[in-house]
Amino acid sequence: MSQGAEPRGVTVRVPGKINLELVVGPLREDGYHELATVFHTVGIYDYVTAIESDRWSVQVSGATAEGVPGNSTNLAIKAAKALARRYGVEGAVALGIEKNIPVAGGMAGGSADAAAALVACDALWDLQLTRDELEPIAAGLGSDVPFLLHGGTAIGSGRGERLAPVLARGELHWVLWVSNKPGLSTPQVYAECDRLRAAAGVQVADPVPSGDLVAALRTMDTDAVGAALHNDLQEAACSLYPVLDDVLEAGLELGAQGAIVSGSGPTVAFLVGTQAAAIDLSVGLAARGPDGDIRRATGPVAGAQVVQSIVPPGPGFTG
Repeated sequence: MSQGAEPRGVTVRVPGKINLELVVGPLREDGYHELATVFHTVGIYDYVTAIESDRWSVQVSGATAEGVPGNSTNLAIKAAKALARRYGVEGAVALGIEKNIPVAGGMAGGSADAAAALVACDALWDLQLTRDELEPIAAGLGSDVPFLLHGGTAIGSGRGERLAPVLARGELHWVLWVSNKPGLSTPQVYAECDRLRAAAGVQVADPVPSGDLVAALRTMDTDAVGAALHNDLQEAACSLYPVLDDVLEAGLELGAQGAIVSGSGPTVAFLVGTQAAAIDLSVGLAARGPDGDIRRATGPVAGAQVVQSIVPPGPGFTG
């Protein structure tokens, strides 16, 4: 960055995701499970700003910032450094992250920020890379990161990083129940899933996505989509966090057309048919409990997108 010049910056908006289906297959030699999943982005967003700087740094703020590292372990700064190494970029960036996506809630907030950092730095450094060209770096950062580059609705395979888009027309209305207590550890939930299966003598087959769900998504028929929602990790998440059973029961009794624990949890996604129904369900859940943060969102939405460029640092933000 030239001395005396105002630093350039780029801000990217990136959504969270829910899993409409998560089929967990056998444990692989690399320690991951083989997966078949249907990703779906919803309109709850983080904002990541990359500003030219002489040193690497990250600052985190926002409604869900608590517990997000503001140091080199943050996945977004790892993403920016990985992109710089791959394309021989000299210099550094200061990242500012405004958090709204739940942390450790099964909505891939950290992966979303990493995807946003890749898109922001690509624009800042004028690399002009396509999303497909960013995918190899994204896959090295985490299983969900490649999907958050694209957004929409897609089938993920492998450990989730191999993507195939799903033809889905229209939108779905969601009510999200977000725990206001510390989230669940993803490795812990997978380990509990393995334990429960072993105790039950389950023979784990190779995972295959549901044809019923994919067919339902083509027409966005709410009843059909709701009936096809499935998560192999849901039993494990409920075992570790029993209040989830109460949340699921409450939402269904209040009229949700489908309910699912998102990913490894503990966020619960309820599907309803209209915006009015989403408001009614939100009010009902708030009155009935269990206690949690209740949000409304629609999906699918686009993945990481530049929303502002050549911006000066915000108040209190220093590179």
